[in-house]
Amino acid sequence: MAKYKVPALLWIVFEVVAVVLWRATGNLFYLGNFSYIGTALATGTALATGTALYLANWRYARHAVQFAIGTYMLVYLGFLCHENMQIEGFWYYLFLGSFEAATIHYAVAKIFGPLVFGRGWCGYACWTAMVLDLLPYKVPATHERRSFGWLRYVTFVASLAFVGALFLLGVPNLADVMWIAFIVGNVIYYVVGIALAFALKDNRAFCKYICPVTVFLKPMSKRAVVRVTCDKDKCISCGKCRKICPMDVDVTDNSLDRRNGTECILCMECTKVCPKKAL
Repeated sequence: MAKYKVPALLWIVFEVVAVVLWRATGNLFYLGNFSYIGTALATGTALATGTALYLANWRYARHAVQFAIGTYMLVYLGFLCHENMQIEGFWYYLFLGSFEAATIHYAVAKIFGPLVFGRGWCGYACWTAMVLDLLPYKVPATHERRSFGWLRYVTFVASLAFVGALFLLGVPNLADVMWIAFIVGNVIYYVVGIALAFALKDNRAFCKYICPVTVFLKPMSKRAVVRVTCDKDKCISCGKCRKICPMDVDVTDNSLDRRNGTECILCMECTKVCPKKAL
């Protein structure tokens, strides 16, 4: 029964959030929203690990979940409901003192949620990464990190400064401005992400060096409950897991300080190539 723990834990966490927010706000939307996301995540992780319907590991399970959640948030919440779910939207609602939309999304998926499921958002729900993961460089050309990871802090501060300036300057029609920022921001993310992937031959280069959301995700993921661990008695140190990891994580090290430990997106590629099922 141990193999069912992760899908069940994910579903329970999101269902609890769904019910609590629904009862606290009286808004049925939260029940449907978080129930949908939790069910998609639980189903996807079950299919990815071969725990659903006694199927073998389905190689496209994670990508299916990415599009199920990513398109829902980008198309439905973003383009149809005009909710800015980017980091700019988080600052906007935070400055308004409104605990809804992007503020709730960030609290659950990117600030407190990672204490449970680490960088799982990046692997299973990000609408930017769902496109980047389709590019040809699933395994990075080099596992050596570049020296410009500090750029994520620049984009993080820039997003805060942009929204802060809007409020300080008293810009009218802020809701319309944030809607335009949502469209422009997504276009920039996709263009930069795709260009960087081809330049560095690494689909996840944007996630490693540019994405401002990682400023929240990295420290909160350090002690995540759900994480890949290694059975040292089975491991033969073949190195296959480290070669295939898109985020350059040393999953053979079970310590909290393992190499790039806060980068793991739970893609489970390492578990698929391990010849001894040590992960």
